[in-house]
Amino acid sequence: MGAQRATFAAAALILGGGGLVAVNVYASATESGSTGAPGQANPSNQTWSGAGTIDCPDVGSKLAEVPQQARADVDKELALLDQQVSDAYARMTSEQQAKAQDADFVQNAILGPLKEKRGAVIDRIKTGFKNAGAEAPNSLDALATCTAVPADPTQNNPGGQNGNGQQQNNNGGQQGGQQGGGQQGGQQGGGQQGGGASAVSGPVAADFVDITTLQPNVAQKPGSGGNASTGTFTSSCGVNANKKFNTDNVIVAPGVTNGAHHLHDYVGNQSNDAFATNDDLAKAATTCQNQGDKSTYYWPVLRVQDGTQEFDADKNGGGLEGNVGKVLQAKQAQIEFIGNPQSKVVEMPTFLRIITGDAKAFTNGPANANAHWSCTGFEDKVQLTDKYPICPQGSSVVRSFAFQSCWDGQNIDSANHRTHVAFADANGNCAGGFKAIPQLTMRLVYDVPAPTLENGQVKNPYAVDGFPEQVHKAITDHDDFINVFDASLMREMVDCINAGRQCGDGAGGGAGGGSGDNGGAGGNGGTGGNGGAGTGEPSPSPDASSGGNDATASATPTDTQTTQTTQPPAGTPGTTEPTRGGQTTGTGTGTGHTVVVPKADISPSAAASDTAAAPQGGAPEHHGSEATHRPQTPAAGADTPSTQATAQDTSPAGSQSQSQSQSQTEPQAVTGDLADTGTNLWPAAAGGVLVIAGLVLLRRIRRGSV
Repeated sequence: MGAQRATFAAAALILGGGGLVAVNVYASATESGSTGAPGQANPSNQTWSGAGTIDCPDVGSKLAEVPQQARADVDKELALLDQQVSDAYARMTSEQQAKAQDADFVQNAILGPLKEKRGAVIDRIKTGFKNAGAEAPNSLDALATCTAVPADPTQNNPGGQNGNGQQQNNNGGQQGGQQGGGQQGGQQGGGQQGGGASAVSGPVAADFVDITTLQPNVAQKPGSGGNASTGTFTSSCGVNANKKFNTDNVIVAPGVTNGAHHLHDYVGNQSNDAFATNDDLAKAATTCQNQGDKSTYYWPVLRVQDGTQEFDADKNGGGLEGNVGKVLQAKQAQIEFIGNPQSKVVEMPTFLRIITGDAKAFTNGPANANAHWSCTGFEDKVQLTDKYPICPQGSSVVRSFAFQSCWDGQNIDSANHRTHVAFADANGNCAGGFKAIPQLTMRLVYDVPAPTLENGQVKNPYAVDGFPEQVHKAITDHDDFINVFDASLMREMVDCINAGRQCGDGAGGGAGGGSGDNGGAGGNGGTGGNGGAGTGEPSPSPDASSGGNDATASATPTDTQTTQTTQPPAGTPGTTEPTRGGQTTGTGTGTGHTVVVPKADISPSAAASDTAAAPQGGAPEHHGSEATHRPQTPAAGADTPSTQATAQDTSPAGSQSQSQSQSQTEPQAVTGDLADTGTNLWPAAAGGVLVIAGLVLLRRIRRGSV
């Protein structure tokens, strides 16, 4: 009888323990699948734990008219909205365990409170209008709500550990958290010291493309009209060798420290910070060779995420907001003003402010994107808007900008920093009462260590600084300008351009980048420069054998209709996307410039973008430092060119993981660490112990019976 009872007890232990294991494992599997992954019934699948970024409607775009007496306060409130988004994004990226355990965490703990804070700011903006005797737009109240944008599979590449052992959502590969034992905030994997405000996210492998695999997408330029202004005026202002940096933006967020939330390079005016007045700018020193040009030219820095701890690794706008790695100095910074293909140009007003591009184009969409990336030797063939190029050996990375060239004839700025200037139409005409002004074009050239793509991961990526929630997308590149030319030099510029001459520093050779940078006074293409004796474009390095550019740049800027076609790797389908307003600008015989492609009123570039992961359906735009300020183009799926294609269509074979448009694919890591797993599965562990105890007891009974 004793043996029978013991046998029954052993069987009970085995069956009970096995059942406990099965039930707990099944429950855990069901719970892990209820976080809003695709194809599962979850009412909050927009805010599941794999959310990749935050999209908030653009309040500033609704404020085309702001009473003058209210502008200063409104600008500060709009900057506060940016700060709130940055803080919310930082929390979303750091609360990995909470998001994994609660599918509604992002909505309840992050987006809900953010809506309340934004609502309070909007109320203060409306009060400012009322106090100025005006009425704010009725649509503002609806702009308080933000949404979480799900991450695509490449969004959360495994990174390192920061100083607190917290996993980073970046692409830093194996270097993060290993150099120095994680004591410096995870090095490349974190950019924080001891657990800073936010994890680093982006860029990812899908953000890069081998430029040699792409077909040309830059069209031929049509001829000029009989009244064209075909001259050029160059200004050589160096490459920021004196390292003037700050994270302010005096145009969009005057009086607000860290209004840009990312680091800017500055050339020209040396008094530009958040608190600079027009008088300060007029009295300032300048790095420009011609001291009559005290204009300020500034743009976000370019970094390579190689683990370098820069001076701002533990500061706002730097490592604390996801901008990490070695700051790269441009080896050439060419500044050139060109004419209009249909008319003469008029003088720019002093202190005219122009922003080109959109620092928030990843979430806003491409309506105001004006990013152009290429490589030396490829500039008149391939221009990319939403991809970073991987250049062949001997070829350098090039960022190009062409600013708005039509002015309303009255204002040096507008409430949304957009509507006082505009781009010319496809034929070069300025619309409705706007006047043609000299068009500022800029060309920044960098020696960048080529990143490598392996198994869907990118090692040592480079990226432009940006707002943290924009995850370092190439499409967010942008540039800023305040005109502080003295009156006589501005007249000289206009006369030169209208007469069809080449004038300014290093005339006939483009704007030099400073001594030793770009051929010195000869500039790029001038005597001793980078393009020979000042004829046509600079020749690429002898090593840049693939897709070399030997053609002479033509003289006339115009807008053209182009078709952007990618050359996919073997075995993958190609993609073709039309682009609107693909203005391609040469600079005339004797200048050293390659093609500048000004306005991207376009669907993104030859390489298809994973910006499709950004919210669609006409989501409102952002306001903030260099943010977009015009109505967004219709969402994909409307009657506009689609930007949604998989990364494998344009990447080298085997080098990039697939980026699915508008998908909510489960990211690689949305759950906690081993401790979290143990916490969730402890009943299964107890059941396992019972099973083992039952087996041991049964074995002893059998031995005893023998």
